[in-house]
Amino acid sequence: MKIIVPMAGRGSRLRPHTLTIPKPLIPIAGKPIVQRLVEGIADVLEEEIDEIAFIISEDFGAEIEEKLKEIAKGLKAKSTIYYQDKPLGTGHAIMCAKESLQGPAVIAYADTLFKADFKLDKEADAVMWVKQVDNPEAFGVVNLNGDGHITELVEKPEDFVSDLAVIGIYYFKDVAQLKTQLEKVIEENIMHGGEYQINDGIKKMREQGAVFKPGQVDEWMDCGNKHVTVETNSRMLKFIHEEEKEQLISSSVNIEDSEIIEPCFIGEHVFLKNAKIGPNVSIGNGTIVDNSTIKNSLIQEHSEITNAKLDKAMIGNFAKFNGEFTSVSLGDYSTLE
Repeated sequence: MKIIVPMAGRGSRLRPHTLTIPKPLIPIAGKPIVQRLVEGIADVLEEEIDEIAFIISEDFGAEIEEKLKEIAKGLKAKSTIYYQDKPLGTGHAIMCAKESLQGPAVIAYADTLFKADFKLDKEADAVMWVKQVDNPEAFGVVNLNGDGHITELVEKPEDFVSDLAVIGIYYFKDVAQLKTQLEKVIEENIMHGGEYQINDGIKKMREQGAVFKPGQVDEWMDCGNKHVTVETNSRMLKFIHEEEKEQLISSSVNIEDSEIIEPCFIGEHVFLKNAKIGPNVSIGNGTIVDNSTIKNSLIQEHSEITNAKLDKAMIGNFAKFNGEFTSVSLGDYSTLE
């Protein structure tokens, strides 16, 4: 089984956090988004992952590529790196990995997380993972027939079609079928908004008789902007804490006159002094928090937080924040609210 992960681009909606690190590498409860994604897929599939193909922009750099290879290694899978040189849509991104597009595979976009407890129907030609939503007009949704097969895929319907939203994760019994149809999409120059879309390849597969079935997830968590990423961090911390699958607080944390209200992730060699942390806080390795109260927030590595009272905050790597500031140095896209 392969996992194909299109993740080109740094994500303008998450600036400034994505100026130095791509969005899929932002940590959620201590692990990069893309790592939690592929590990979650592996749990659902319950089988060995042979290869993880990452489709990235060349400007990600060697250090990011090494991190992606380590993620694949953690699942004992081969890692393959492909480059998307132009932002020409999901279909174009997938075709950048055409050498890996054969055999059973899952395609998953690296800005979404999920929780699911269903058995994947591997007899279907394809499975589209969906979540029931209250506002289907904001999403691409699927319609089902009496046999539970997907008969229609409608993008942001003005009139009600279904409340099953497509979350951006797909299983193909033989992904070469999708490759064949996406080649036709590109040859015929079928574009929407100047981009080649996976949906047009799926439509052509269905026209050729391919059977698509839904796989419904229990939780769908977005990482598209700062607000929802902080919320996703809080939700993921709660799930991990309840399931007790991971150690969230490192044994190397230095705690001085401080309180931790779980669930929280506290990385290695974090120093807490006169601090109240939690609930729903992630703090990356080597960060110092002094005389501060923090809840519902995500703070990355090697930062310094002093004299602060933070709620629903997101702070990057190597940042310094003093709540009693009188002088401020902020770069592009920074926000103080």
